[in-house]
Amino acid sequence: MDYWFPIALVVLAAVFLLWALTPVRQGFSYTIERFGRYTHTAQPGLNFIMPIFDRVGRKVNMMEQVLDIPGQEIITKDNAMVAVDGVVFFQVLDAAKAAYEVSDLYLAIMNLTTTNLRTVMGSMDLDETLSKRDHINARLLVVVDEATTPWGVKITRVEIKDIRPPADISNAMARQMKAEREKRANILEAEGMRASEILRAEGEKQGQILQAEGRREAAFRDAEAREREAEAEAKATQMVSDAIAGGNAQAINYFIAQKYVEAVSQFATSPNSKTILFPVEATQLIGTLGGIGELAKDAFERGPTPPTTPGVR
Repeated sequence: MDYWFPIALVVLAAVFLLWALTPVRQGFSYTIERFGRYTHTAQPGLNFIMPIFDRVGRKVNMMEQVLDIPGQEIITKDNAMVAVDGVVFFQVLDAAKAAYEVSDLYLAIMNLTTTNLRTVMGSMDLDETLSKRDHINARLLVVVDEATTPWGVKITRVEIKDIRPPADISNAMARQMKAEREKRANILEAEGMRASEILRAEGEKQGQILQAEGRREAAFRDAEAREREAEAEAKATQMVSDAIAGGNAQAINYFIAQKYVEAVSQFATSPNSKTILFPVEATQLIGTLGGIGELAKDAFERGPTPPTTPGVR
């Protein structure tokens, strides 16, 4: 019988050791209570606690968690009723405070967020609630995080999921948006017409400038042609005058033939003349032209006559 006693002690020691060793899962922390009083927090891993005297009080989730905020109706500053729901992301930093400073952590955070959501959105107009979600989220984050700090909780994010205004307000907003878009379209169309008119006027201006430059260039060319014609006429007159001064009597026929031709050309250009009658003396024009030909031939053969010096014979 003596050998049963050591075996019993070994069995009791093994049972005691198994009872004393408490594994803690990763992401959790266990509060250890001795006779109902908190003593310390067991971290993830294998922890030793005194059986009979100590026990696990609360198993606290230390991972970041998300809490859904149920939908609720809120009256805005301008008396508009909107339905709002959201989510809260939080993480427990102190397991002892989260276990013993608040009775129901999840319910407390949800009610705290709901109350402050009503406060924040109730102080804003409908347009502000629809356009300033980031502002609402930031204000809620600051208020809720400050309120939950004594519970050992850190509020990481507060997000508004959906804001639903009443149907009549939604229809009014849709009509307003349509009117605004039509206004923008009209403004863009007016600006396009204005730009088109400006471009058209600019094109007409440029065209008139080019036409004026063309007329100026044509006038310059005409003036240059008349100047050259006058130079040629003056040169011909000088040659005839030199021929007359040299004693050639036929040279005077040049001027007579020129005037005669000009007079005859007036008959051809008259709009009312159907038949042109030449006088008998017109046959003398052929002889005159022949004299002009001989005069020109003689003048080109001899070259220009040197100018005579006054007083020299």
